[in-house]
Amino acid sequence: MIARVSFIVFFVFTLCSGHAQECTLDLGGKNAETIIRIFQLNDSQITKMETLQADLEVKTKIVEDEIEKLLSEHPQSKEADLITLGDKYKVLQQKIVDACWESDKMLLSTFNVRQYERYLILCKEAFRRPISVVPMTYEEDNDPK
Repeated sequence: MIARVSFIVFFVFTLCSGHAQECTLDLGGKNAETIIRIFQLNDSQITKMETLQADLEVKTKIVEDEIEKLLSEHPQSKEADLITLGDKYKVLQQKIVDACWESDKMLLSTFNVRQYERYLILCKEAFRRPISVVPMTYEEDNDPK
């Protein structure tokens, strides 16, 4: 069971092709329930996560449309054209990576000390560099476990 949970956690933290070795949550993926369960998010954190996911979906859709337009309209007949196309593509790809990272950081900033410590432990197990935030302080009765 522990091996299965560790595998799932490792998988969750490596899905978003964010900064090379950073420990991401992958809010843009389909792992919302896993994030909620592993970190025992409270209602306000779940609402924040859903808002971040919706915003991220809009941002990535815009960039994906830009990529599609670039690939269909950019000249590709010469080697120089292909190099320029590749450079422009990398810039657009980085926009998606940055948006994923920012969304993860915003959710992490809602974590309490225990949730963030759990995140740090899981990142260490996955050999990933955690995103640095200052955990929130919640009142005891609203504090997720």
